[in-house]
Parts: sequence; C-alpha cells; structure tokens
Amino acid sequence: MMFRRTFIAAMVAAIAFPAVVSAQGMPDMPSAERILRQLEAEPRTRVAPQRRVTVQEFKRRPDLRRAAPSIEIQSINFAFGSAEIPYSQYRKVEEIANALNRILDRRPGTRVLIEGHTDAVGSDYSNQILSERRAESLKRVLVGEFGIPARAIETVGYGEEYLLVQTPYENWQNRRVTLRNVGSFLR
Repeated sequence: MMFRRTFIAAMVAAIAFPAVVSAQGMPDMPSAERILRQLEAEPRTRVAPQRRVTVQEFKRRPDLRRAAPSIEIQSINFAFGSAEIPYSQYRKVEEIANALNRILDRRPGTRVLIEGHTDAVGSDYSNQILSERRAESLKRVLVGEFGIPARAIETVGYGEEYLLVQTPYENWQNRRVTLRNVGSFLR
C-alpha cells in the first residue's frame, strides 16, 4: 500500500512539475535565465547604506542570508563525501557562468556568495570542511574555466546547518550549493 501511494505521488509530481525533476530523481539544472531572474530579484529587506556589513558579518547573519536574492543549485552532482565537480558537470556550471556574466555586465560591482552544504552524515567538523570545499570548488571552476572575475565571488560553507531535508541520513538534496546576490548588503 505504501509503495502505491509513493508511486502515485511521484507520478502526480512528474505530471504537474515535469521540468523540476529529471528521470534520475535529480532536479534539472536551472537555466541561466532563471538563475539571472532569481539573483536579480529585489532583496526581501532593504539595508540602509550606514547599516551595511562586511562579507564576514553577512556570513554570520541568518536574517541577512534569508533576505538576499538566492537560488539553490541541487543539480550539480556532488558525490557522497566529495567536493569534486566532474568535467561531465561543466555544462551545468556554464549555466551559472552565463547568468553571472550577464549580471556583471549590467552591474559590474555585483558580489555573489556561493554557499556549500552537506547532508547530515559525518561529524560536524568534517561536514563543515566539506561544505567549504564544495563552495571553493564551484568558484574555482567558474573563475578558471569560465572567466568569472574572482573578486565577484565569495564563498562560505555551512556544513549540515541548513538542511533542506531534515534527516540524519544521507540525502542528495542536502548536498548542494546556494548562490546569493549579496551586493546590496555589503559595505
């Protein structure tokens, strides 16, 4: 009975949201256009110029994180325990690069924060290090392979602090990066 319910729910989701999830169960890579739209959206909160913060302060402020325009990128397949972005994933990274290039053409001073995340398996310490490596790995590919200026990208790792799926087990949905447009929050 449980299998039937799960199957029916999956079929309804596939029909209702065909572009959201691929045949392997992984979400499709958002297009450069979608990334652009979400990162150029208005921030949920405006910060007066005299209240702007440093990058380091921003990283420690969940209220500002939630306010910044963002997009979750779950479709870059980080293997369990890995920060490596295989060459086979570069077409997905290219979508991010195309969006960032367009944003930087319009607003050269834009700053984007790449957040790395892990699932809940492993120690807090190892997940923290792994999440930092995932964010740095994406930055390295964007800068080295696609020519995004390093000055436009900041990185941070949050380990298992912000799980999308609350579970103590391995879950690919939690192994992801998040992009945030933080320029309007920084000094």
